[in-house]
Amino acid sequence: MSESLISFRAVSKRFDGAEQFAVKDLSFDIVAGELVAVVGKTGCGKSTMFNLLAGLIEPTSGEVRVEGRDPYREFDALRGRIAVVFQSDRLLPWRTAIDNVAYGLELLKRPEEERRRIARDWLARLGLSAHEGAYPHALSGGMRQRVSIARAFAVDPDILLADEPFSALDELTAETLRGEFGKLVRDTGKTGLFITHSINEALALGDRILVFRPPAQIALEARASRDASERERMKQAILAAMTAGAPQTETVE
Repeated sequence: MSESLISFRAVSKRFDGAEQFAVKDLSFDIVAGELVAVVGKTGCGKSTMFNLLAGLIEPTSGEVRVEGRDPYREFDALRGRIAVVFQSDRLLPWRTAIDNVAYGLELLKRPEEERRRIARDWLARLGLSAHEGAYPHALSGGMRQRVSIARAFAVDPDILLADEPFSALDELTAETLRGEFGKLVRDTGKTGLFITHSINEALALGDRILVFRPPAQIALEARASRDASERERMKQAILAAMTAGAPQTETVE
């Protein structure tokens, strides 16, 4: 059996002053090499789960483990082991593309020559060799997101987290980047968790799909299928699970 790199055990989160839980009794595992898509409507708890996993907030109860560690209490120990691609590119405007890609390596105290070599290689893999000296304001939205993806991969993390990274892009650009991102995760053997509100995106990317309903409860769990008729059936099942019905588990081979 593959090693579980990410584990949630009966995790709940209620923010101070809130009447309702943002996450309640959430349990799931992600094993090494999986790319899991989490899909759900706005307000279902996806982002809170994401922040718990990234170690940005602490659960009210339950246990989150990443590579056996508590990501909140052992945040520094996981530095460089987890990389994040956000909805916005979050590039530093005063840094060129190559310097933005190298930023994570700089934080990890890697030598300058090594940083630039790795950053240049990742820019090339994402089709941006001709733009390594460009500042973010001179790049298109899609190009800036390519730089942010290169920055995430450059630190050679074990786990890649992506929070709706293509939702601000036009659909053609998003479709291209979606395919490239999924291929890179699989080609490099990374473990990935991808948050989206798009059913089509979840089906296109995920080896496994978790469908959330408030408060971050798994309404459906499914294995993705490449068969067109099965994908359409699963699309309808995901839509139904997002809106109504009892939680269920379904596997599609």
